[in-house]
Amino acid sequence: MMEYRKIKDQDKDEDLASDDVESLRGKDHSAVVNNVATLAAMSSNKSQWKCKSVVTLALTVLTSSQAILINWSKRAGKYEYSVTTANFLVETLKCALSLAALARIWKNEGVTEDNRLSTTLEEVIVYPIPASLYLIKNLLQYYIFAYVDAPGYQLLKNLNIITTGLLYRMILKKRLSEIQWAAFILLFAGCTTAQLKTNSDQVLETPIQGWVMAIVMALLSGFAGVYTEAIMKKRPQRNINVQNFWLYVFGMGFNAIAILIQDFDQVINKGFFYGYSFITVVMIVNHALSGIAVSMVMKYADNIVKVYATSVAMLLTAVVSVFLFGFHPTLSFFLGSIVVSVAVYLHSVGKVLR
Repeated sequence: MMEYRKIKDQDKDEDLASDDVESLRGKDHSAVVNNVATLAAMSSNKSQWKCKSVVTLALTVLTSSQAILINWSKRAGKYEYSVTTANFLVETLKCALSLAALARIWKNEGVTEDNRLSTTLEEVIVYPIPASLYLIKNLLQYYIFAYVDAPGYQLLKNLNIITTGLLYRMILKKRLSEIQWAAFILLFAGCTTAQLKTNSDQVLETPIQGWVMAIVMALLSGFAGVYTEAIMKKRPQRNINVQNFWLYVFGMGFNAIAILIQDFDQVINKGFFYGYSFITVVMIVNHALSGIAVSMVMKYADNIVKVYATSVAMLLTAVVSVFLFGFHPTLSFFLGSIVVSVAVYLHSVGKVLR
């Protein structure tokens, strides 16, 4: 009987030892799984950080160089090339980039109902409105430089935040937070402060014509943006590259009409690419890639990235303009730029808090 108990106790000890080994194995396995998951998360975060950094850098460079390249493309204070042909090429390049993106999607995922180009008249009939608005706005951005310099343009361009916000409220019935309303007031005050001219009888650096053109551009950009967003959200499952493709096709059409109306004689007598330079080509590529960069921000980054890009772009534009165009930054410009940067940041924060 004693021997039986002894053997039974030994069996229990062996079972306990076996349980301990299995428990340790389970803990080791759990620890390995946790370590692998941690490493995978770290790798994913590192990849996202790299992607966000690339997107931020690209948007900053593209945003800051827009005004510089337009101003730099002038010779003896005027554009030797046709601005309508330049706009046409921008829309054409955007259209080609959208097609290239779709071709890649078709290769990887196949052609589906949501990414096919074939569509209905009801779907595409809405695109001429934003396309025509963008046409007028894009043409005005060339002519405004007769009244404003590159840094001033970069500042006044932020007025579209106000017009877009107000149009969101009126058309899409979206509520604006108190912080956003305060940001609008600060933004306008910052733009005005930056344009103050203390050593002259003229109060503002930019004449009234420049302000009117800036406000009209902001209204056109805001209304076109809100209208385009409403179109795209009406059918959210539709691939954005298909929607962009049709928008750019109508943009090409309207720009072709603008060429016929405004620059037909010049194009016929001197050629389509008359007056083009290397800077003009870079400017066209820059304008086309800027739209792609904004799409990447929406996909891979957040509003803070756009705020950072806007603020740094104002600074970079001012610094580069000092060397290229002899720009002399004043204290009012410096203070106004700070106020505008704070206003843009508050508007972004207000979106989160509302």
